[in-house]
Amino acid sequence: MKKVLISLLAVAAVASAPPAAAETVVIVSAKNPASRMFSEQAAQFFLGKSTMFTPIDQAEGSAIRNDFYKKVADKDAGQVKAIWSKLVFTGKATAEPKEFKSNAEVKKAVADDPKAIGYIDKSAVDDTVKVILTLQ
Repeated sequence: MKKVLISLLAVAAVASAPPAAAETVVIVSAKNPASRMFSEQAAQFFLGKSTMFTPIDQAEGSAIRNDFYKKVADKDAGQVKAIWSKLVFTGKATAEPKEFKSNAEVKKAVADDPKAIGYIDKSAVDDTVKVILTLQ
């Protein structure tokens, strides 16, 4: 009886635990030679400060996009939009990053372009892309 009660308590504890937050990863094409990157470096590409990689964004307003920019650049969506608007207006960039509406679409766009860099949920990773940064 005591073992059953302990087992039930363990199950109840696990069931009542909050769900684990999804882990966001920065990816490049499997054909890209890059193997790892720091958050500060990733921020350079997604904020238009470097053209070494072509940034691929998740949909505007998506939770993963908001979380990504908060973690890599400590910026919210409005701040990122303002940075890109200024870059385009001053001629330092021709357009904002292309947006895709799902992890699968971002992954495909990155896999198809060796110069692309994107971010997706870790659970969506397969052998077409390479994880170069995991965001905590």
